[in-house]
Amino acid sequence: MSTITKTQLPYRYDQVGSLLRPESLKKARLDFEAGKINLNELRTIEDIEIKQSIAEQINVGLKAVTDGEFRRSWWHLDFFDGLKGADFFTPDHGYNFHGEETRKGGIKISGPITFNPEHPFFEGFKRTLALTPETAILKQTIPSPSVFFPNEAAGIVDNYYNGDFNTFLTDTIKAYQATVQHFYDLGCRYLQLDDTSWGMWASFSNGTINPDLVPLCEAAVQAINAIADNKPDDLTLTMHVCRGNYDSTWAGAGAYDPVADYLAQLHIDGYFLEYDDQRSGGFEPLAKIAANGRHQRIVLGLITSKQPALESTALLEQRIQAASQYVPLADLCLSAQCGFASTEEGNRLTTADQWRKLQLVVSTAKATWADCAD
Repeated sequence: MSTITKTQLPYRYDQVGSLLRPESLKKARLDFEAGKINLNELRTIEDIEIKQSIAEQINVGLKAVTDGEFRRSWWHLDFFDGLKGADFFTPDHGYNFHGEETRKGGIKISGPITFNPEHPFFEGFKRTLALTPETAILKQTIPSPSVFFPNEAAGIVDNYYNGDFNTFLTDTIKAYQATVQHFYDLGCRYLQLDDTSWGMWASFSNGTINPDLVPLCEAAVQAINAIADNKPDDLTLTMHVCRGNYDSTWAGAGAYDPVADYLAQLHIDGYFLEYDDQRSGGFEPLAKIAANGRHQRIVLGLITSKQPALESTALLEQRIQAASQYVPLADLCLSAQCGFASTEEGNRLTTADQWRKLQLVVSTAKATWADCAD
């Protein structure tokens, strides 16, 4: 078990989760799909690459490590496909991003959503935990329940509930609660919900939330808080708010102002918020989270995972100080704005670029916060 305690998480220098897939892993997945290798051989190659990746994460200074999402193709669809009542399918079109259509993928809800004790993510977590040194803590990432809300434009097609959203929501909350508890029973002490909904809802609003989106925002708060309130006390639960991350492109833009009131209601331990460019707006909405009295850590995603150029350390320090005008510096942390490969295609930068970015996160944080100078 890691020696890092809950009170230290999110760590001052942290990461969102996904990492660029090594070529050997991409080849192995293609070979598996072509029937050239079996599942055990694929798992062995995954383990080798994940072990090496964890070593590299520790080498750049990170204390919270991930499996890089090396065992999945999509950041969200693989998880949903593992729940009972949900199945992956290939739609006619991919998701519309800024100037690009993604690879095709979606989920059909074909039965009641229930917990799956044989969910493949559990075996993956166990294997990765065995590869993680005791000096680091393994963070598990899963999509937020709000990403699962039926929405054909988002690739979530309801063929079972027939519009009975309340029953769907109740079933989904129960499935998530059981899933989170099982991760905990397997040894997980750091879990992150990845959530594109808040970023897109903010994009669809102009300054204040679109009234049509209010029921969805309220349902998202209900679901996330039901999970947070049900989890074990020593499990850290964070959430990453994403605006889309595919082949270095994005899907949503807009400040957090329209959704800030809802984000401030969440009972989670920390927020990973994207602030790498002007699409994210200013830091002013963070004051609402700071005012809720929960002292949740806010991880500023100031370093982009979409482009290889390194940010200026002086600019990063200036941005952190600007954010501290709305949130106490003691409640702030630093990370890249998103993962480097939310899908197996990855963003348009090299593995070396990726490690330089993460090393910059660590060095900047150590120069900013005295409690992580070691």
